[in-house]
Amino acid sequence: MTDVNVNEVNAANEPAMPENYMDKLIREDIEGGVYSREICTRFPPEPNGYLHIGSAFAIHTNVEIARKNGGRFHLRFDDTNPLKEDMEYVKAITEDMEWLGCSPGEHIYYGSDYSEEICRSAEELILKGKAYVCDLTPEEVTSYRGTLTEPGKDSPYRERSPEENLRLFREMRNGEYPNGAKVLRARIDMSSANINLRDPVLYRIIHAEHYRTGKAWCIYPMYDFAHPIQDAIEGVTHSLCSIEFKDHRPLYEWVLTELNIPEPPKQREFGRVNLTGVVTSKRYLRALVAGKYVDGWDDPRLPTLRGLRRRGFTPESIKAFVREIGMVRNTAMVDFSLLEHCVRQDLKAKAPAIMAVLNPLKVVLTNYEAGASEFLTIEYNSENPALGTRDVPFSGTLYIEREDFMEVPSKGFRRLTLGGEVRLKGGYFIRCNEVIKDKETGEIVELRCTYDPDTRSGSGFDGRKVKGTIHWVSAEHAVKSDVYLYEKLLVDNEGPKEEGETWEAYINPDSATLLKDCLLEPLADKPQPGDKFQFLRHGYFCVDSRFSSGHRLVFNRIVPLKDTWKGKAEK
Repeated sequence: MTDVNVNEVNAANEPAMPENYMDKLIREDIEGGVYSREICTRFPPEPNGYLHIGSAFAIHTNVEIARKNGGRFHLRFDDTNPLKEDMEYVKAITEDMEWLGCSPGEHIYYGSDYSEEICRSAEELILKGKAYVCDLTPEEVTSYRGTLTEPGKDSPYRERSPEENLRLFREMRNGEYPNGAKVLRARIDMSSANINLRDPVLYRIIHAEHYRTGKAWCIYPMYDFAHPIQDAIEGVTHSLCSIEFKDHRPLYEWVLTELNIPEPPKQREFGRVNLTGVVTSKRYLRALVAGKYVDGWDDPRLPTLRGLRRRGFTPESIKAFVREIGMVRNTAMVDFSLLEHCVRQDLKAKAPAIMAVLNPLKVVLTNYEAGASEFLTIEYNSENPALGTRDVPFSGTLYIEREDFMEVPSKGFRRLTLGGEVRLKGGYFIRCNEVIKDKETGEIVELRCTYDPDTRSGSGFDGRKVKGTIHWVSAEHAVKSDVYLYEKLLVDNEGPKEEGETWEAYINPDSATLLKDCLLEPLADKPQPGDKFQFLRHGYFCVDSRFSSGHRLVFNRIVPLKDTWKGKAEK
C-alpha cells in the first residue's frame, strides 16, 4: 500500500467540509504554537466488527481535519482485547476505508505493537504511587465505585507500597494469576464527581491467544489507558472521538500529565450520527448477523459500509452525506432519506438509464410483420449526453409494466387504456384494441394492440399528441433477472429493549421483496457486479455482488426515483 497525502485525496473535485467549531479549536492551537509537529489525526477502530455509516462520519471527519491543515491521518487498530478481535475485521476495515477513498497510506498501526511501551508506562505510574494492584472482584470494584450521587470508597488494597505493586504487576504479566484475580488500577480520587476518575482499571488479566501477538501477553490494557499513550507514541495532535467519550477526557489528560508527555495530544469530541430505520450499534449488528435475521455483514439493508456498497451506494454519495450533516456537537438523528438523496444526486448524471419491466404484461402488435424486428436508437442519459446511445431491439411482441395499463382508467391516468394511445419510449405510438383475460381468474394476460409506423421517435411526426410515454422490452430479446426491492430494516429506530426479547417484533417484514423473472432490455456489455443503472421510472439499481452469476443477473434497488428528503438533520 502506498502512502497517501490526505491533502491531495480527491482535492481536485471533492469539496471540503464547511468551517466548523472543530476547525476553530485546531486553528487556535496552530496559531498559538501549541505543537512543534504537524497536525495529526487518527481513526482507532476495534477489529471486532465491520465499519458502518457512523464510522464513515468519524473517518471522513478525521481525514478532513488533517487535509485542511496539511497534516497526517492514521489508522490504528485498537486491538487490546484478544477475546473478540480477528484479522478478518482488520482486512475488512482496511478494504472499506480504501473503497471510501480515505486510505491512510502507509500510516496503518496496531495498538498491540505498543504493548511494551504501555506496560512500561504502567510501571512508571506504579513507582510514582499513582497505580496499584487490586484484588477486588469485578463486582466488588463496581460496588466500591459509588453512584452519581454518592462517592465511592477506597479499595482495601489501595495503600499497597509501590514495591509490592510492582512485584504483583510483574507476576500478573508472568501469568501467575487466573483471569479476574487481580487488576491494575489508577490511584486518583474515589470521591470525584466524575466516576471515570474513581480509580479506574488500567490493566486486566486475560489468558487468551491474541491474533497478532499470540501468547506473548496475558495482561491487556484498558482502552482509556492505552489510547492516550498510543496517540503520544504516534505523534497524534488531536484525538477526535464521539461525544460519549467526553466524560473520559479528564482521564485521558490525567494519563498524559502523570507520564510527563511533552506537547501532549488533545482529546476533542464531536457528535454521534444515527440514522432512522437502522442500527449502528456493533452489538445489535452482531446480533442481527448471528441470529440470521440478515444474510451477513454485507446485507444491503444494513448500514455497514459492506452492506451499503453491495446495495449500490457510492463513496461519493456517502461523503456528500457526511458533508451535508456537517460537524455536530451532540448526537444527531438523521433521516435515511438524506443518504438516499445524496446517492440520487451522485448517480443521476452517471448511471445509464435502461428499460426494465418488473411486473410484465404481454403486448402483441397485430399489425407488425410476424418474425420481423428492428433497432431503435435511444440515449443512455438525458442529463449526460457523453454516455452516448444504444440500439434497442423492437419486435411485434413486447412486455410493458402491468401498472401502465388500466382497462377502466382512473382520473388522471396517462398511460395505456383500452381504446387509448400511448408512446413507447424511443419507439412508436400504440393503441390498445383488445384485452385478453384468463377465463378462470379474470386476470389480464395479454393486450392486442396496433402500432403507427409513422410515429417513430425522431421522425418529426407531429400529426397528433399522446399524454404518456411508457417503457417496454422486446419479448424475443428480453433478459430475465431477479430484482430485490429494499425498505427500512426496522419498524422503529431501536432494537429489543427488554431482557429476553427477540428481534422478530422489530424487523420490518417488508424490508426485502424479491421479484422473480423481471425483464430487461439486452445490453451490449454484460453487466458486472457493482455496475449501476437507472431503471426508467423505477429507480437506481446495482448488480448484486454475491448472487449474480453468468447465468442469472440479480439487481438490488439502491433507491426509488422519488426523492423524499425535505429537511436538515436534527442536531
